Amino acid sequence: MMAQQVEKDAADQLVSDFTPPTAAVRNLRKLSEPKPRRAAAGDKMTPGRRVGRIAMYVGLVIFAIALLAPFAWMVLSSFKSANEVFSVPVKWLPETWVWQNYVDIWTESNMLVWIRNTLFLAVVVTFLQVLTGSFAAYGFARMRFKGRDVLFLLYVGTIAVPWQSYMIPQFILLSNFKVSNTLWAIILLQAFGAFGVFLMKQFYETIPEELSEAARLDGLSEYAIWRKIMLPLSIPALASLTLLTFVNTWNDYLGPLIYLRNPDLWTIQLGLKSFVSNLFDTNYALLFAGLTISVIPIAIIFLLGQKYFVEGIATSGLKG
Repeated sequence: MMAQQVEKDAADQLVSDFTPPTAAVRNLRKLSEPKPRRAAAGDKMTPGRRVGRIAMYVGLVIFAIALLAPFAWMVLSSFKSANEVFSVPVKWLPETWVWQNYVDIWTESNMLVWIRNTLFLAVVVTFLQVLTGSFAAYGFARMRFKGRDVLFLLYVGTIAVPWQSYMIPQFILLSNFKVSNTLWAIILLQAFGAFGVFLMKQFYETIPEELSEAARLDGLSEYAIWRKIMLPLSIPALASLTLLTFVNTWNDYLGPLIYLRNPDLWTIQLGLKSFVSNLFDTNYALLFAGLTISVIPIAIIFLLGQKYFVEGIATSGLKG
């Protein structure tokens, strides 16, 4: 009996050691509960500020509608008949939904080849611009050499030079290299971009210099620092540059128009224009169906990368 009583007392003591008193539990709960926030004197919404905020929201809604209205009209018009597209007054919704437009643009044109060429150019050019832009930006942001700032200003200054001013000499140069009327002409034209260097350099300068110094002390080369430290920390800027470059290459019309004369090399923009212009009576509903198809990949990429895109654009202009 005495042994059982001792064991019971020991068990009760262990339970009491691991069970906090009721008062202590209540105190812990009070500490863990969030305290109500007291409104500061400047946080009180005045009537003037409330009216200003409402006006701002109304303005943003109107601006968004103005931007989305042409896109919505294009998509809805792709389901109309040819005579209904430019009817007066404007009819937003088609009277009869013509789904056959998407079947016709896919079967009567070379849409698959155009999409394949456009996707190939967009992926290759985007990869090269991100690679060369991020690598050159690291040199301008982290390397110290004579004339660095002057060279960077001259390189970035090429953004202000319109392409039309040197378009003819460039065409003659690529023709002499025997790459005209090939996809390599577009790749060589857009493999390097001053905007990508500027964007990545601004982002690199927000990364603390101490990280690079510590990596050098550990024996890493400049290439290894760029690949193992700078690139992983620059995902938002890389995503922004990737998105902008992909969209610009996908929507490019003038470059393929000048260099790609073989119909098997046409991109989707050039192919749609040529297909519709060859029709006896221009069918804009058919054209809008093709344009809607061409917008789908861009819309998907924007939806998937909008978070990184906004973050990269917002932070690339800051100084760390």
